[in-house]
Amino acid sequence: MAQSTLTLADRIRGCLWGQFAGDAMCLGSHWIYNLGEMEQRFPGGPKGFEAPAEGHYHYPKEPGDLTHYGEGGLVMLESIASQAELDLADYWLRFFEHFGSPEYVGYIDLATRGTLENFAQFEEHDPNATYHFQGGADDDQMCTVSRLAPVVVAHRMDPALLDAVERCTRVCQNNDRAVVYAKVHALILKDLLDGLDLNGAFHHAREVAPSLHPVLGPEVRRKIEAGIGSTLDETTLAIQKFGQACPLPQSFPAATICAAKHGHSLSKALLANLRAGGDNAGRGAVIGAWMGALHGYAAIPSSWTMQLRAAPRIDALVERIISRATS
Repeated sequence: MAQSTLTLADRIRGCLWGQFAGDAMCLGSHWIYNLGEMEQRFPGGPKGFEAPAEGHYHYPKEPGDLTHYGEGGLVMLESIASQAELDLADYWLRFFEHFGSPEYVGYIDLATRGTLENFAQFEEHDPNATYHFQGGADDDQMCTVSRLAPVVVAHRMDPALLDAVERCTRVCQNNDRAVVYAKVHALILKDLLDGLDLNGAFHHAREVAPSLHPVLGPEVRRKIEAGIGSTLDETTLAIQKFGQACPLPQSFPAATICAAKHGHSLSKALLANLRAGGDNAGRGAVIGAWMGALHGYAAIPSSWTMQLRAAPRIDALVERIISRATS
């Protein structure tokens, strides 16, 4: 589909589905840092939607399942579809019922574990107090940026978008660095949804970032510039240079190079990210949202969306959000 023909509905649909596809395709290769091990396990490199091996972080999930990032994204998608905006009480209840349930058997990352522990301490200290929903863990990794797309869609025209992003981030990450990176991610996503090209969206983010925080804003600007400045390098080598791990100072420039170098093709950008290993699922959710907003839903291979085991659920929620956003 030519970019000039894209409607807002096309971009929203691509953005939301891209976030989930970018996550789920990395399920079996997630957090494999040694590329020799990656090649041994997936000769010729992973193609996407591999099954996690026994002993892997996401075992015994099956191809098409979401990682814990994607599950958090689905919690957010359900909340936004239900409330039509960020409702911290609704989001928190869904988050707690999902990840705090004794029946939950998926991976629990540091942000989720710390948030649940902080809430338990809050209740223990004063069981009659009203929770403030801002007691997230002191964590600067990929938790919130990997699930943020529905919030940006819902608040795209809201002058207080960045305030909503901050409140959303502090639910699970009460950390200034996580907040600033989430805000920059939201600005990029909003510009792409509004029809700006990738270079324009990155340029705007670089211009605004320093105003968001005196120290962390310039840091994010440098990270975006580093990603854009590495597009002549082979993607995997560049990501190894930035770092394959989850902290945002590593993962954000790694996501940036995948989008900037392969901006003409959603599938090439996500496959390049997949094969670089490390926290490819977290990066994939961010890249998928950006590239889906840029190129629209039709750019996502139908074989990918059809493999998502939560596809019927995602479809119903996405269409409800689109009907509100475009009415």
